[in-house]
Amino acid sequence: MKNFRLKSILWLVLIGCAFGMMVNVASSWIPQTTITAQASKKLTQAQKIKKINAKLSKANRAAKNWIAYRESGYSYTARNGKCYGRYQLLRSYLHGNLSPVNQEKRANTYVKGRYGTWVKAKKFWQHHRWY
Repeated sequence: MKNFRLKSILWLVLIGCAFGMMVNVASSWIPQTTITAQASKKLTQAQKIKKINAKLSKANRAAKNWIAYRESGYSYTARNGKCYGRYQLLRSYLHGNLSPVNQEKRANTYVKGRYGTWVKAKKFWQHHRWY
């Protein structure tokens, strides 16, 4: 009986090791693109912001930074009455999402709709002290 138990345990260990090696070998055959694709979807906040602003020209990025400095000192948490964030957008325009990524998206949408470009928004700001 002891001999049977010992053999059973050894067989289970042997089968477990063999199965583990098969799984390890099989997983090395699976293409890693699915894992890499999932990892690339997890962008940091800074990467998301950079991606949002990548479409802007150098002059528009400079004008956007100029406005951000004048409106909030580059602070994403600046407050002034009903306005909030780096670009001092109305809270209602942010739709409850005060994240820096949303502020960047909404600021670009606002400026494009109202002025066309950040350069034109800057010129307006210089004349009126707001945009």
